[in-house]
Amino acid sequence: MSLTLHTLKPKTGAKTKKFRLGRGEGSGRGKTAGRGTKGQRARSGGRNKLKMKGVRQMLLSFPKLRGFKSRFPKPATVSLERVAKAFKAKDRIDLRALKAKRLVPQTAGAAKLVGAAKIEKSLTLVGIKASQAAKDAVEKAGGKFEAPKRR
Repeated sequence: MSLTLHTLKPKTGAKTKKFRLGRGEGSGRGKTAGRGTKGQRARSGGRNKLKMKGVRQMLLSFPKLRGFKSRFPKPATVSLERVAKAFKAKDRIDLRALKAKRLVPQTAGAAKLVGAAKIEKSLTLVGIKASQAAKDAVEKAGGKFEAPKRR
């Protein structure tokens, strides 16, 4: 038999007839049409307003997420006293040096010098932010702040 347009047929079992519900008790799906008896689900248009009521208790048990978290990380703070104790005079101090001496966490992206302690050492701080009091104390001791070198 040759393959022509009038001989084309879908594969057997590919097209099944839709089951006709509620067409007499002898059909197998008569009377309640497979919906059981009574209740919201048995009515026409009754399923769409059903909610999962058990989920509500679960959602209420979770803590509410309040506030907001900035995507800009805050610098790790380090006191001027600790920096003065950890480094010698005329040392160049940057973030890597602070991490090496474990004055700031290894995960810190930036550092800020705080405190108004009186120091005698002149320190050079590279790429480190400072509070106004800390800045004044460093500059009074002969130290200075430098911007980091751009690559």
